[in-house]
Parts: sequence; C-alpha cells; structure tokens
Amino acid sequence: MTATHDVIVIGSGAAGLTAALALAETRKVLVLAKGTLTGGSTAWAQGGIAAVLDAGDTFEDHIRDTMVAGAGLNRRETVEFVIENAPAAIDRLIELGVPFNKDRDTLHLTREGGHSHRRIVHVDDATGWAVQEALLKAAEANPNVTMLPGRACIDLITGRHGEKFSGSGRVWGVYALDEATGQVEAHVARATILATGGAGRVYQFSTAPRGATGDGIAMAWRAGARVSNMEMMQFHPTCLYNLDVKNFLITEAVRGEGGLLKHPETGHRYMPDYDPRAELAPRDVVARANDDQIKRYGLDFVHLDISHLDPEFVRGHFPNIDEKLTGLGIDMTKEPIPVVPAQHYTCGGVLIGLDARTDLPGLWAAGEVTESGLHGANRLASNSLLECFVFGEAAAEDILAAWDEMDDPPPIREWDESRVTDSDEEVVIKQNWTEIRRMMWNYVGIVRTTKRLERAAHRIDLLAQEIEDYYGSFRVTTDLIELRNLHQCADLIVRSALKRHESRGLHYTLDYPDTAEVARDTVLVP
Repeated sequence: MTATHDVIVIGSGAAGLTAALALAETRKVLVLAKGTLTGGSTAWAQGGIAAVLDAGDTFEDHIRDTMVAGAGLNRRETVEFVIENAPAAIDRLIELGVPFNKDRDTLHLTREGGHSHRRIVHVDDATGWAVQEALLKAAEANPNVTMLPGRACIDLITGRHGEKFSGSGRVWGVYALDEATGQVEAHVARATILATGGAGRVYQFSTAPRGATGDGIAMAWRAGARVSNMEMMQFHPTCLYNLDVKNFLITEAVRGEGGLLKHPETGHRYMPDYDPRAELAPRDVVARANDDQIKRYGLDFVHLDISHLDPEFVRGHFPNIDEKLTGLGIDMTKEPIPVVPAQHYTCGGVLIGLDARTDLPGLWAAGEVTESGLHGANRLASNSLLECFVFGEAAAEDILAAWDEMDDPPPIREWDESRVTDSDEEVVIKQNWTEIRRMMWNYVGIVRTTKRLERAAHRIDLLAQEIEDYYGSFRVTTDLIELRNLHQCADLIVRSALKRHESRGLHYTLDYPDTAEVARDTVLVP
C-alpha cells in the first residue's frame, strides 16, 4: 500500500508533535509512531525544561553553563539559537495548557546539576508526561494532523526506490510496518521529519523506554546522511537500583534540591572528593564518581539521601518518585535511595544545521535523534526537551519556507515481500539483542579502553552478516527492525569512540586520559 501526504513526521514525542502542530496550520501532516503515541522518551522526562526566566539569570549564563557541561564541543551558534528561543517555547507550552508549577503568580524554578541559576520550569516531577499530554491533545484536535500508532519504520524511501531508478539520495518518505497486520506500507511526501529519539537501548542498563533503539539514526545513515559524536553517550548518575523495577530514573532535581550521594556502608559523602561542585557537578562527572565508588568498593549501588530535608518539602517536590518508592517499601523522607548509573541520553546523532536540515534533500530531523551542536560532549540537564521544541519549530518553518521549491513525490515501488517467509527462529533475535546490549555495557560504557573498544568492534562485525542474512530471508517484525537498528548504532558508537584519541566529557578512556587543546566533532560519512 502506498499513501501520499504533504509532510511525514516520524515520532510522536515533543519534537515530532511540535513540528506537526506548526506545519498543520497550512499542510496535511501524518505522524507515525512505533507502538503507542506516548511510548517515546518525552513522557518519561521527570525534571523539566531549562529557560532564562528569572530576573537574576541571563542568556549568557545559560550559554556558559551549556558550554561548560559540553566540554567545549558545542557549536556556540546552536547554543545561542536554542537558549534565546527558550522563553518563547515555554510561552507556547503555557498556551497549550501545560500546568507548570507556580510560586504564587510566577513560575516555580528549580535548579539542577551544571546550572548556575534556578531556571528549570517543571510540573512536579513528571514534566514530560504533562507536555506529552498537552501536545497530543492539540494534535488530536487538529483536522490537518493524522496520527498512526503501531508503525515500525524500516527504511527511508529515496530515489533508488523510485519506479525509475535515479540513484538520488532525495528522501520521499518511509517504509513502515503495520504492527497489527504485518503488512509494509509506503508513505510518501514532499518532506519527512525524523523525530525518533535516541539509541539508549543499545545498552544493557538504560533509563530510556523500550523503543529507544536508534531507528532514525540507523535509517538516516543507511540512506546516506552523516552522523556526528556518536561516542558521546550520557549516563545518568542516579537510576533506581531494584531487581524488580528496571530503568526508573531518580531525577537530577533531587540533587538540585539538596540530595547527597553517600557510600552505603560508611555513610561518607564522597562527591566533594571528586569535584568542588559536589552533587551539582555535570552528569558525566557524577556518573563516573558513582561508577568509581561501585567498582572500587565492590558495591551493588550507592545511596542518594534527601531524608535530612523536611518530609513535606520532599513529598511536595517529588510526589511521583515518592509514590513509586513507597510502593517498593522505600520511604525517601526517612532513608536513602539505592541508585546506580545507567545510559540516559544520546548526545550524538544525525548531523543537522540551525534549519534542522540533514545532508539529504527532503529530510529534516529534530530532538535526540540529532547532533545539532547544542549538547557537545555532555548534555546539560533539562536542555533536551528544550531542543525538541526549538528544532521542531525550526524544521516546520524551513519546510514551509521551501515548500514551493519542492517537487511532488515520484511513483514509488511498493515493498517486495515475495522472497521472504515467516520465521520460527525468533530466538536468534533475542540472543543477538541481548549479546549486543551486554557487550556495549561491558566494553563501551562509562570508562573505556582501546582494547575493550576493539573487542566490541570485533563482536559487532561477527554479528553483522548473521543479522543481514536473517533480515534478507524472513518477513520483518518490529523486533527484527529494532535489532538491525541497534546493531547499526552500536557499530557507529564504537567506530566513533575509536576515532577520539582524548578524554572529553562523556567519552572517558584510560588510554587517552588528557583532553586535546582543540575540540573536534567525530563525523562519520557513509
């Protein structure tokens, strides 16, 4: 089946829906989502959105904090662009009905690690869910927006998929699997926006949702787009340690409001031993400190303790975390929380400019799928949702400005399923998925060495042919699509890490512990 649209948006989180709503004023927009419409990372975001809204704060302060956290690898023009557009993005969200917390008549601002001022607007400790809800409500009410959940995208449609082969890298849409029927649809449009999120699930331990398998990054790479800084994987310092509950994040704001990190046996507060900013140091510093404590002393976890503060204050600021922990038998107002580092954010991705354009004509991208230059070598807390809003708007504006110059899609070949059959060997997918994630955690984690990276590269090469043979022989499923993309992203991460002969931000290697004088992006070209 082939369906034609004005614009296709792949992803239904903050970046995708922001772009869709801006485009829908004049264009018909299709939003495709793998799984449910709320299955992406946006709904999981606890902390908030960073913006200069306080009288004592300045754009320059926010820019400096972002650049310091990013270890100088940020592109300053991008940082300025995003931060200067932040207050307007907050205003648009308020207009959509996002119920940000207030202190009397003004927005309540909290502070997080790496920030020199209170500048985080939030909705309790569930900001992402409130934002997702408001954006979805607006999109569902807009007659120009059509949303199709349950669509796992396989590959971007380019000139080589035309009925008359052109060899062109021009993107005309995407092939997507209808997860309910098992049929592959071809969706074509003048413009396509990738808003598919990051690749967190390439690691064994991650705070990312189940669907964060790097689909957009892998599809763009296969279509011919450059990717940048894929070695810069952010590990959040404080993920709940619980054998029954996976990937529950304890927000940065707990430390921002006074939470302390302690050795679970001695009670020693250790962060001042690592950095003068202590618990308010950037995430890469705190994650390495937690990792060091766990490995040095043979611990399963460390403690995050906020029990010294007033119980009413703690419950009032972190109601959702308090409710979750209480259900697990932990009273955060009286005892510390066991935490471990876990993969949290993909700072690298598809290379874009300030207009959200990728290398490929017809393809734009926004959010965690991209490397825009905002985050550099380490994302500053609460800059991620902000990036989604600003670049979602930028993509829409650029598409509308260029609309009359773009051609209508040519006839496209439908997906060929004549050569494939169903497989009864799906255990192969599960085995390869588990092997990749465990290998990436052990060899390409918080602290790296060249030997570990080379071992990872060798294992990735061994899996490549096996995965491609399986993909070429059997009917596609969501699990198979995700495995193929996970493998591709793992390869890009390892190749990028081997190219960086220094330690900078999130990339810390024992073989090159010093930081080079000049910060350079790691750009891979297909």
